Amino acid sequence: MSDTRRMLAEMVDPLFAGMGAAAIVERDIARLEELGLPNLLVPEAEGGFGGSWLDALTVFRLAGYHALGIDLPKLIVKRAAVADTELAMAFARACQIAGALDAALALSIAYANERQQFGRPLGKFQAVQQSLASFACEAAAANCAAMGAAQALDRGNAEFEVAAAKLRANRAVEMGTSVAHQVHGAIGFTDEYALAPLTRRLWQWRSEYGNDACWSARLGSKVIAQGADRFWPDLSARTDHS
Repeated sequence: MSDTRRMLAEMVDPLFAGMGAAAIVERDIARLEELGLPNLLVPEAEGGFGGSWLDALTVFRLAGYHALGIDLPKLIVKRAAVADTELAMAFARACQIAGALDAALALSIAYANERQQFGRPLGKFQAVQQSLASFACEAAAANCAAMGAAQALDRGNAEFEVAAAKLRANRAVEMGTSVAHQVHGAIGFTDEYALAPLTRRLWQWRSEYGNDACWSARLGSKVIAQGADRFWPDLSARTDHS
């Protein structure tokens, strides 16, 4: 992470944590505007932040991590006036899913280490450890896919990477939410506990701007059109940016 993105994360992380999943009030919106976050992707020459898509990844992911009550990513994309709003928003949702999965995983690990079952922490049971390890793999995959999509967006041609990222993030939601609620039991469904808003948003974001079938079909049609012999050369060419 660059120094600029590190400072950006240090600024928005406590801000989003304070706002949380509750409905945003006018003073929160004013605070976001004061910091210039809605203009994150607007060029500096036009009075914006002049940020990159990697900067956007940082903000979108933390918005997901804290299940932010306002759809800040949508506002950022709208202000940026991008050519393909559906593709930029699919990227935003992939980033938010990645962040929310990390938050749900952290809650699940903490709860498993605190909750006692048969005289020892729940996290000491091998079955629970294996489930959490699988969850961690899914969260990591979603985060890596979002990072790859951000890098591709900054290069300019990112339809393949965004499609892959949204599909990978979508597929991680079912595993992640299932394990999180299995570990937490009944408490995970209560509105007072932090897991509930996270998993509600995860299922919402999974269906928005392209579900699994949508992005699978788009990726598959591209691969078929190019032919089997072109798949690996084309894929490796997209990732060969030394």
